Amino acid sequence: MADLSVRIGPLVLKNPVLAASGTFGYGTEFAPYFDVAKLGGIVTKTITLEPREGNPMPRIAETPAGMLNSIGLANVGVKRFLSEKLPMLQALDTVVVVNVAGNTVEEYAEVVRQVQAHPRVDAIEVNVSCPNVEKGGLAFGTDCRATEAVTAAVRLSTKKPVIVKLTPNVTDITEIARAAVSGGADALSLINTVVGMAVDIETRRPLIARFTAGLSGPAIKPIALAKVFQVRKAVSVPLIGIGGIMTGGDAIEFLLAGATAVQTGTLHFVEPDGPVRVLEGIQRYCESHGVKSVRELIGGIRET
Repeated sequence: MADLSVRIGPLVLKNPVLAASGTFGYGTEFAPYFDVAKLGGIVTKTITLEPREGNPMPRIAETPAGMLNSIGLANVGVKRFLSEKLPMLQALDTVVVVNVAGNTVEEYAEVVRQVQAHPRVDAIEVNVSCPNVEKGGLAFGTDCRATEAVTAAVRLSTKKPVIVKLTPNVTDITEIARAAVSGGADALSLINTVVGMAVDIETRRPLIARFTAGLSGPAIKPIALAKVFQVRKAVSVPLIGIGGIMTGGDAIEFLLAGATAVQTGTLHFVEPDGPVRVLEGIQRYCESHGVKSVRELIGGIRET
C-alpha cells in the first residue's frame, strides 16, 4: 500500500484527509457513523472568546451543486470548549486542529493562549474571514496588514503549528497568502466559502435571513483549485485544499494543484462517512498509478 502520510510544517498527518471546520461539530458528533481516527485529522468548529448564538434563521439553504450557510460562528465559547468539548477528544488517535476567531487581534491572541495550553490541541487554524470591529467591520482576511497582524499575534501566543484559513473573496489571494506567511503562518488552508445568494421567487425573499451567505460544495471546486494553484506559486509553506471535495478524485486534483492535504466539508451533510470514502479513493488512485507515496503527487500537475 502507498504511504499516505504528509507533513504540514512540524505536524505529521497519517494521511492527507481532514474534516473541515464548521461542518464536523466539535469532533465527536460523527463518531456513530465512522471511526474518526481513520482520518489524518479533524478541525473543530470555530471557537471564539465568548459564546455566540449565531445568525438568525434561516441560515442554511441548498443550491445547485452546493449550499449556502450563514451560521455566524455559533459556538459555546472558549471556556466551555475547554471544559466540556475538548476532553471528549482526549482518546482520539488523530490530529486535532482548533479553529479560532475574534473581533479584534487581541481576542484572537487570547483564544489561542487559552486553547494552545491543552495537550489535546495539536495545531491552530486561524479564521481570518471574521469582521475586524476596530477597522469598521472589514474582514481580517481581505486586508494584507490585518492578516499579517492577526497571524503575528497568534504566532506569538503559541509554539504549536499555525494554519491561516484564507478567504477567496479578495482581488488577489496571493497577496493575502504572502501576508499570512510574513506574519508567521506554518501553513495555509484555502479556500473558505464564496459569497453567494439565493431568492425564493414566490415569496420574493432571500433564502438566507442575512441575504448573502457563504457558498460551499462542488460548485466552488474550480475556484478553490485555481486559488490553490496560484498560491502554490506564491509561497513555500504547505497548503491545505478546501472546496467541493466529494471523492478521492477531487482530492487528487487538489494535491496535483499544489495542496499537501485536503479538508472535506459539505460532503459531511450528504454522506456522513464520506471522508473515509475520499481516503479510500486516494489509496486506490495511488495503487492503480504506481504511486508509492502520496507526497509524490503534491504539485505534480503537468503544465506543458
